[in-house]
Amino acid sequence: QVQLVESGGGLVQAGGSLRLSCAASGRTFRSYAMGWFRQAPGKEREFVAVISWSGSGTHYADSVKDRFTISRVNAKNMVYLQMNTLKPEDTAVYYCAAGLAGGWSQNEYDYWGQGTQVTVSS
Repeated sequence: QVQLVESGGGLVQAGGSLRLSCAASGRTFRSYAMGWFRQAPGKEREFVAVISWSGSGTHYADSVKDRFTISRVNAKNMVYLQMNTLKPEDTAVYYCAAGLAGGWSQNEYDYWGQGTQVTVSS
């Protein structure tokens, strides 16, 4: 079992930065790939980024590539999403998720956090 709690969301102006954190409980955390997803109002939840269990592999959605960076510290059971050059279209609830497969599909993830709101004003 893995429990996930996100934090770090808030209101920021366009062009600004935020860092989201995801704290995980459970001794098996380092066995899981970790992903970030987001859901904007009226839209389906979408993939943002994923990092492998070791941290050596990452992949990003085209919409956030070169602006967002996913990282993890297994010794602290933490995953981060550094978001730079934020745009109004980045406004959404951001979720972290844990999965053994760790791909682009929500179906590949077994555990989810409750989400944290990110609002980017223009």
